[in-house]
Amino acid sequence: MLAIVREEPAIHRVAVLALPPVVAFDAAIATQVFGHEGLGRYEAVLCSLRAGPVPTTTPGFGITVAAGLEAVATADTVIVPGFRRGPAPAAALDALRAAHQRGARIAAICSGAFALAQAGLLDGRRATTHWVHVAALAREHPTVQVDPAVLYVDEGTVLTSAGLAAGLDLCLYLIGLDHGQQAAIQRARHMVTPLHRAGGQAQYTVPSAVVVGERLTGVTDWALANLHRPITVADLARQAMQSTRTLSRAFARELGTSPRAWLIAARLRRACALLENGDLTVEEIARRSGLGSAANLRLQFRRAYATTPLAYRAAFQQR
Repeated sequence: MLAIVREEPAIHRVAVLALPPVVAFDAAIATQVFGHEGLGRYEAVLCSLRAGPVPTTTPGFGITVAAGLEAVATADTVIVPGFRRGPAPAAALDALRAAHQRGARIAAICSGAFALAQAGLLDGRRATTHWVHVAALAREHPTVQVDPAVLYVDEGTVLTSAGLAAGLDLCLYLIGLDHGQQAAIQRARHMVTPLHRAGGQAQYTVPSAVVVGERLTGVTDWALANLHRPITVADLARQAMQSTRTLSRAFARELGTSPRAWLIAARLRRACALLENGDLTVEEIARRSGLGSAANLRLQFRRAYATTPLAYRAAFQQR
């Protein structure tokens, strides 16, 4: 009778490539998730251009890595944490290209996406990064389809995430890809974090208002003071003493959007502020923000932030 020999799964090698000066939080997330996975399925190494000290973006705080780029050459997954924006070292870009060509999975956290873009790995692909950097990524790499709203993007062998804590979402997602949902859940429990967060990155950018030029300040200030009213684009045009077509051209030229889209975004910012501060009902918030009904508020919230007003309140209001 033949004995059945169970073959142990191969160890998955993860190289976390810290490009100087690295965002320490991003590097720590990846090494913590995979280096302390606990079931022996991963072997993680923090590496850089060479072994030794690596500066971080945090003043007075440096790290020491155990390996150089040779770790990238043998890794099954390479993760590039965020680093201070600028040209990545040529040797690191070459190592990323070589790893991708031999079939390694390449992932980036936060501004690490810039290294992937500089290596040409994001050409023609969807990608994301920290919301502070999305405009720069789109401007510097026009062949990349930048999605500013999501927490992470999976393009098969190349993945990117939004900033900082979104790296944790991405790393847990990778465990789910490798070993299934239950393995990801177990890791999330150990990390004391939800496996999936409600909504995307867009909900974290809503407090920022668009800077309006002098030509449109009068009409936008009037609109913001009257958001509770059922303002239309025609109302904005009358206030500006322009035709709707002329006003639309001015909004497109100065703000890169339409009057209607600007108005909806302004109403959503007002709704977010009301959700963050106070206990008004969704119906009352819809009325005060000019979105009319609770159903319309929920619809616009879902479209803009991929979450609900009550979930947003639960995430951002102090308990």
